Amino acid sequence: MRGLGPFLRDAWRLALPYFRSEERWSARLLLAVIVVLNLALVGMTVVLNFWNRAFYNALQDKDWDGFIHLLLFWRSDAKNGPMPGFCVIAAVYIEVAVYRAYLNQWLQIRWRRWMTERFLEDWLADRVYYRLSLEAMAKHNGIGTDNPDQRIAEDMRNFIGDSISGQQGVLQLGLDLMSNVVTLFSFLGILWGLSGPMEVLGVSIPGYMVWAALVYSALGTWVTHLVGRPLAALNFRQQRVEADFRFALMRVRENVEGIALHGGEAEEHRGLQGRFGALIENWWQIMQRTKQLNALVAGYTQLAVIFPIVVAAPRFFAGTMTLGDLTQTADAFGQVQGAMSWFVNSYASLASWRATTERLATFERAIQAARAAESGFRMEPGAAYGLE
Repeated sequence: MRGLGPFLRDAWRLALPYFRSEERWSARLLLAVIVVLNLALVGMTVVLNFWNRAFYNALQDKDWDGFIHLLLFWRSDAKNGPMPGFCVIAAVYIEVAVYRAYLNQWLQIRWRRWMTERFLEDWLADRVYYRLSLEAMAKHNGIGTDNPDQRIAEDMRNFIGDSISGQQGVLQLGLDLMSNVVTLFSFLGILWGLSGPMEVLGVSIPGYMVWAALVYSALGTWVTHLVGRPLAALNFRQQRVEADFRFALMRVRENVEGIALHGGEAEEHRGLQGRFGALIENWWQIMQRTKQLNALVAGYTQLAVIFPIVVAAPRFFAGTMTLGDLTQTADAFGQVQGAMSWFVNSYASLASWRATTERLATFERAIQAARAAESGFRMEPGAAYGLE
């Protein structure tokens, strides 16, 4: 696998052309609307955070009128200000979430269509497909050109993202990162104001819940990276061995007459078993590493549910915060910790997406190299090419 810098440049080079193409204005408009809808959802989580405090304070005060209005309608008072009811917030949230997903899928398929047409045109032009097939048969691994069918069909879909199958690509990962950054800064101020100072060994620590969230998230991110780092390379190899096995099966299907004529069933069987054995071996390594990563992420997530309440409990039992303040603090802590933990929660998706991007980028470089070679040296199909 390449370093982080070259990888990010590859991802940028693959993603940017669509937004500079002949479809750039519709693409940019769709992306802008999706970004606005993502920011609207972040804003609604802030509203829900303050609604949560008002609602639980109404429960603590046994305020029936406030409970009903906060649940169904609208309420305004001197302490909380104007506050919409939960039903209003939920209705708007559902509408925004539905159209965010719908427009996201619309942009994905338009982007995939454009990239597919571009790669097909480049692959079929100047007999590039022929040079790459010769290179693959010669097992030349300098620029990695195995299974162009998979790279065009599957890798391109996975690079952009497939919300139906759950595969996260550049679009969803980028939007999630943006939403988490905005969420982080939106709730940092809320959490800082709610948490107050805490005395530790005679030292007063202001906004101690913010620092607790920072330490908790940083530790989780570091450990997750240590455990999950091999997944990117394993996913890269899994995509290759899966495609190799599928290609071998297709080859048998396309050469049934020759295999039957020469009695080559046993040899073909051994070849297929060998390719499938490589697939199983790599999959087993992915299973082991994913099991360790899932155990870490699950434990980290479960601990995060109770951790803010435990940290804030001393102030609640001391009478310096109400039940509503406690629940709002816990929710704000969860939002800050969740935003800081984006890397932890997205590590498996990032590893898979990096492998996809590497394969697509190497295929693009192979096409460019083959076109350059073809323009300098032309010969009819059937003759041997000198591999560079």
